[in-house]
Formats: sequence, structure tokens, C-alpha cells
Amino acid sequence: MKHFRPLVSALTMVLFLIAPAVASASDTTGLSKIDLRPGWRMADGSHMAALHIMLEPGWKTYWRAPGDVGIPPQFDWTGSQNISAVSAHWPTPHVFFEQGMRSVGYKSEVVIPLHMTASQSGVDMTLAGTMQIGICKDICIPANLSFNATLPPTSTRPDPTIAAALTDMPYTAREAGVSNVTCRFEPGADGGLVLHTRIDMPSSGGTEYVVVEAGNPHVWVAEPDSRRDGGALYASTRLLHVDGRSFALDRSELRFTVIGNARAVDIQGCTP
Repeated sequence: MKHFRPLVSALTMVLFLIAPAVASASDTTGLSKIDLRPGWRMADGSHMAALHIMLEPGWKTYWRAPGDVGIPPQFDWTGSQNISAVSAHWPTPHVFFEQGMRSVGYKSEVVIPLHMTASQSGVDMTLAGTMQIGICKDICIPANLSFNATLPPTSTRPDPTIAAALTDMPYTAREAGVSNVTCRFEPGADGGLVLHTRIDMPSSGGTEYVVVEAGNPHVWVAEPDSRRDGGALYASTRLLHVDGRSFALDRSELRFTVIGNARAVDIQGCTP
């Protein structure tokens, strides 16, 4: 089983950027290098940058929905200026099994594009904040990354590394040929809900894993049981409020990611 160190011993890396730069992480266990790529200003006035995380051999980090044993990544953009919204784009993840438990994430490295909307177009943006991630090998360690970057409007040439990450995204439901997604709920024995989902779609290759996100950060989702029957993929999972409270779910907020050998598919919402 993994051992989790207390948060007080979390690793901390600080990145201060005015122009493209690299921050060394050679003295940080599990982290090889961290690079906040400043990116470019887009035609609509928004800005595309990225966080490039490189890991030492044998280490991994986690996707936005890491599974039962993973540490979910968290962003805090407090201190940013001239930025009204930041959206992280997560490249296609991989499924790992350790001690019989599933996690979802990345080995070796990951480039996480960050799309920022400006409050005022044509002037500098300041991206300042923190990100907490989990990195794992024989143990799992929460690592705190802090960054402060000035992003000028004059940088308009796309960064090939970021552009490549943007192409390595899960297919949309339409691209993957998803024709119908239905779901139903039933009461769970532990006071939560049991969700049963049917996804009509072609196979994504080999064994298909389904990740369910509730659209509510206070609702815990168990690892689904999934099976394929012809052109339909079935998944069932349990949902519980983290405080043991009752809760309601909006079907349109449910998010399903199917990860197969050939592709991953991102599906938003379902119908009764």
C-alpha cells in the first residue's frame, strides 16, 4: 500500500517568469524539471500558456480525476491580474493499477495547457498562483508549485510543445461516434446513490475504463464497474457526499471519460 506524507512536508517549487524560462527541480524527489511555458496571445485576445511537469524515472502524477488512491490536482489563481478566467486542458491520461487499485494520470511528463481570458485586451496578463499535485512511486507526495508570470500581448507565435499537447486531447462524443448516453439512479445501501449508465458508442480499443465525474466537488465517485455488450458500454458506480449529507445531481453536469487502448472519449451529460 502507498504511504502518504503529511501536507506539512509537501514539496515546494517556485517559478518566477518574465520571459520563457526553466526552473530546475533536480533537488526535489520525483520531479525532474518544471517549466511554466508563457505561450502566446490569441486572435480573440485570450492567452494560451502551459505548465510542463517532467518526472524522474518511475514516478507519475495524476489527472484531474485521479481515482481512489490518487491526489487530485488543485489550482489557486489568487494574485493573477487582468485574467478573468483560467481553464486547464488535460491531455489524454493513462490508467495504472497498483495493489489492485486503479489510478489515472501520467508517467514521465505532462504538458497542461492553460487558457486564460483577459479582463482587458491588448495589455499584459499576470498569471500568479499555486498548484498542488501528487507525485507517486513507492510513496505519494503532495507537491506545491507556485508561479508568477508576466504574459505580454506581443507574443503571438504558437509554442509547438503546447500545440502538441492541445492535439493530445480525448475525442469529443461526436468525434467518437457516441449516439446516445442514458443514466438512471437508485438509492444506495450506504445512503448515497448508485448510478447506472449506458453509452452507445464504437469500441475505443481493448479493455475500456470509464471515469465518472459528478460535477460537484463534494460528491465522491467510486471506481465504476464497466462492461461492453456489442455497441453499448455499461458502467455502474456509487456516489456519496463527502460529509455524509443528502445531495441532488444534475444529469447534464455528469461527465464520463472512456479510456481505451486506441483513444479516450470525453462525454458530457446523459438523459434518463
